[in-house]
Amino acid sequence: MDEERYMRRAIELARLGEGWTNPNPMVGAVIVKDGRIIGEGYHRKCGELHAERNALSSLTESAVGAAVYVTLEPCCHYGKTPPCTEAIIESGISKVVIGSQDPNPLVSGRGAGILREAGIEVVQGFLKEECDALNPIFFHYITSKTPYVIMKYAMTMDGKIATKTGASKWITGAEALEKVHALRHKCMGIMAGICTVLADDPMLNCRSREISKRRDPVRIICDSHLRIPLESNLVKTAGDQETFVIFAEKAALSGAILDKMKALHEAGITCVNLPDESGKVDMRALMTFLGDKGIDSVLLEGGGTLNESALRAGIVQEIYAFVAPKIFGGTAPGPVMGEGVELPKDAMTFELAEMQKMGQDAFLRFVKRSGVEAEL
Repeated sequence: MDEERYMRRAIELARLGEGWTNPNPMVGAVIVKDGRIIGEGYHRKCGELHAERNALSSLTESAVGAAVYVTLEPCCHYGKTPPCTEAIIESGISKVVIGSQDPNPLVSGRGAGILREAGIEVVQGFLKEECDALNPIFFHYITSKTPYVIMKYAMTMDGKIATKTGASKWITGAEALEKVHALRHKCMGIMAGICTVLADDPMLNCRSREISKRRDPVRIICDSHLRIPLESNLVKTAGDQETFVIFAEKAALSGAILDKMKALHEAGITCVNLPDESGKVDMRALMTFLGDKGIDSVLLEGGGTLNESALRAGIVQEIYAFVAPKIFGGTAPGPVMGEGVELPKDAMTFELAEMQKMGQDAFLRFVKRSGVEAEL
């Protein structure tokens, strides 16, 4: 079916914007006339032209009487760029085939309505499931104003993320590592705990070999008592990669804390105090803070303690688990620590969405079940 082919091409184009359009959605558009593709485009980068306008700018002939296949409902409001509905109407396009409805209240249903009022035939929900799969991050962020959180961990067959000595490099192979760096490019932020910083002295940047133009994520470090070393890689490179250190002091800030904050500020780091009732970082308040900063997605690369806090707070939407064909045994740490649940029925449940072999490792992707909260 040609219509499916055109929309699948639009989906393929949309994916080319991954990692660059945030916090905007990935969108692709294909313009067809008399059974021929006469223009195509995608949203390349936040702040630049949207997919429909890029497709119109690539036309090889007049679009009068043509159809456009677009993965997301065309926008109808002025933002960083003019409305796409306006460009579609002016072009003479007679039919618009839409995949996903835009959940943005400024657009939702209004874009399609404006096109219909202009006498254009509009088909909605075409290959909706495939088009929706492009933008879970955008859909979550635009409706909740908080980041979409992906928890990632690598573990052995017996559920260990490190040996009994704390060594963790490397549990999985090169293919899994490449996947992780692609995730760092995809997400606007990356979050780790102070224990990870002290143990590994990471860079938390994107070093993908397969992505030629890469974007480093904003680094978010949960460090309740500001223990981050000034000589750490994160501090030394804070001038090149935006970095937040989130701490949790309930009492008046001591002179030592203020001095440390000043030193971190001079290194280019923003320190934010977000304590919860127990004196740990308030994860939900942190999500609100990051959402207000325009960060639509966070890759959580924490240890078992931070992972448990995130799950308990109910902020995790997906889990990426990499399982290596190894066994460490003993009392080595697992991906989620804390007290745990008392009975299996109390578990936080996810749905298996994807499973594949990745080199010698197994990759499993889980998505959160709607309406289920963590009770750990």
